[in-house]
Amino acid sequence: MTFKHASTRDILIQTGAELIAEQGYHATGINAVLKASAVPKGSFYHYFASKEDFGLAVIEAFAETHDARLAALLDDDGRSPLDRLRRFFAAGRDDMTDCDHSRGCLIGSLGQELSARNAVFRERLDAVLRRWEQRLARCLEEARALGELPSDTDSEALASVVLSGWQGAMLRAKTRKSASPMQHFEEVLFARLLR
Repeated sequence: MTFKHASTRDILIQTGAELIAEQGYHATGINAVLKASAVPKGSFYHYFASKEDFGLAVIEAFAETHDARLAALLDDDGRSPLDRLRRFFAAGRDDMTDCDHSRGCLIGSLGQELSARNAVFRERLDAVLRRWEQRLARCLEEARALGELPSDTDSEALASVVLSGWQGAMLRAKTRKSASPMQHFEEVLFARLLR
């Protein structure tokens, strides 16, 4: 990990995000984050009141970074909407391969781990997923308006299916240690729903 010019807070968040993505929230202790980031314990409590406060900061930082990435992939007016969606899926498969199928989506993983146990986390995670769903819906609506999808396409419902299916495909990719579930999801999606 390289942290040139990053603040101590940012270093803690980045390190925490990596550890939580691989191990889960409950299995990632504050001491492990401190050790991996080489930051003293006092600095942690200077920035975060609790592990929950830290977890929420990790969620926000990841979501902000991923929001920018989604904007670059899905809002690119130089490509057709469905081509943008294909690029989104390809980027996800590349990410999964780059981490040797060990991480998947941090937001999706935390949703599975924490939603039933903590209302604050559940609400924050749901808000992030709703933003992503809305971005997908806008891309699909553009595809409908340009005639890439049938005129009666419900872009919002389809975006919900796409996001839910993609999250499930990433989970399967982790459990199979292969990006093939992600590839299969995309193939079926384009063959059956996005035509």
